[in-house]
Amino acid sequence: MIQAILPNRHTLTSSLLLAASLLGAPAWGAAPSAQTETLYQQECASCHGVNRLGGIGPALLPENLSRLRKSEAESVIASGRPATQMPAFGDTLSQQSVTALANFIYQPPETTPVWGKQEILGSHLLPYPDGSLPEEPVYEADLMNLFLVVEIGDHHVTLLDGDRMEPIHRFPSRYALHGGPKYSPDGRYVYFGSRDGWITKYDLYNLKVVAEVRAGINMRNIAVSADGNHVMAANYLPHTLVLFDASNLELMNIIPVENDAGDSSRVSAVYAAPPRDSFIAALKDIPEAWEITVQDDKARVRRMQTDTWLDDFFFDPGYEHVIGAARDGKHGYVINLDTGDTVAELPLPGMPHLGSGITWEYQGKRVMATPHFRTGAVSIIDMDNWDVIKTLETEGPGFFMRSHENSPYAWVDVFFGPNKDKVHVIDKQSLEIVKTLQPAPGKVAAHVEFDRYGEKLLLSVWDKDGAVIVYDADTLEEEKRIPMNKPSGKYNVWNKINYEEGTSH
Repeated sequence: MIQAILPNRHTLTSSLLLAASLLGAPAWGAAPSAQTETLYQQECASCHGVNRLGGIGPALLPENLSRLRKSEAESVIASGRPATQMPAFGDTLSQQSVTALANFIYQPPETTPVWGKQEILGSHLLPYPDGSLPEEPVYEADLMNLFLVVEIGDHHVTLLDGDRMEPIHRFPSRYALHGGPKYSPDGRYVYFGSRDGWITKYDLYNLKVVAEVRAGINMRNIAVSADGNHVMAANYLPHTLVLFDASNLELMNIIPVENDAGDSSRVSAVYAAPPRDSFIAALKDIPEAWEITVQDDKARVRRMQTDTWLDDFFFDPGYEHVIGAARDGKHGYVINLDTGDTVAELPLPGMPHLGSGITWEYQGKRVMATPHFRTGAVSIIDMDNWDVIKTLETEGPGFFMRSHENSPYAWVDVFFGPNKDKVHVIDKQSLEIVKTLQPAPGKVAAHVEFDRYGEKLLLSVWDKDGAVIVYDADTLEEEKRIPMNKPSGKYNVWNKINYEEGTSH
């Protein structure tokens, strides 16, 4: 059985490069020549798919390359990519050919690609179909205080012991993981979703991939149901939500995402709503939010009309309300999930990153806080009356915010802008910044995750020659650095499966 998670499959094939070199890739926006198409099918389709949808290599479609700037793609073509089979072609291709090739792979196909039931079933991989793996972990550690660290520099994941703060294992991932890994309720399994649409189920006891399936061509994220029985995927391409059996990633249901008029939509994200035993989906192109329940192995959809298009969601602790960010980047809307009614409008200038929002107790009430993508601010909101009680100025637009129930502090980065190498520490009772750290001058500092007890935390130096920094959560003093290749998200098992208030859900 092919273990399709290997990193050397994250490459452009040399045949595509040579085809572009010999024949010349077409100008930006033009259709590829028949000769280029023929060579692609002869030399490249076996790795990247007949319609550039991907296979053992990544999909070569504009949507799937959205994280890679065209100039960066040119650099990869010319210089190769370390830790993969992507060779350097700078000595054999002219700069004009490199640029033309980059234009070629960013062109949309002439016909919309299809990824339906037949394609999903054909992608299903079960390396251990007899379930023969041992029931005990192959290492010793507190299984509830493990971290997974996603290293996007070379598409790997590190399993970290949260007590000793030492790596246990490092393994390759699919290309461009997105949306954060999701754990089974007992913490044994973790599910990864990639931009290319692959869902990977990984056994943290035995350190092995136990199932994979490709849910779509371009996927936003996945969610695991509260009971651990189902996995749902949210797709940009095609416009679908896809339901799987969590035990083996067997296909259960494909849900076309359309309104009553037949207009279809990309799915921005899907979330599990544990108290409701449901999933909540945010739609990109239709002013609706969907709640999906699973009954008799079938997905049932309840559609809620919204006042505008909502791009990002945050839930109150009881999952009675969802807060969505309006497309205009200036407002948030609060929706009662029982009635589907919009009950409040929030002034949130600067496009809030609600998916990174957190909550805590403040003066006898519950507040939520969120950074903003476009302005240097953190908005702090009273969740009883939905008033913004404070807008805290920061040194730049932020991406991630984190805390822990047992910590007096909330941490927020300033990921965007000139001060991206800094991170703020906020006192959750004074609502003031009490310390600003600059752990690696000139390098991005981002994404905090606490251990299960709220005693230690990890912060990423988001660089190829980066590190995960361990801090004491009370003294704010650095304890150690663990070298890693552009570490992005860190995900603690206990915090995630218990929906800890200081981490994203």
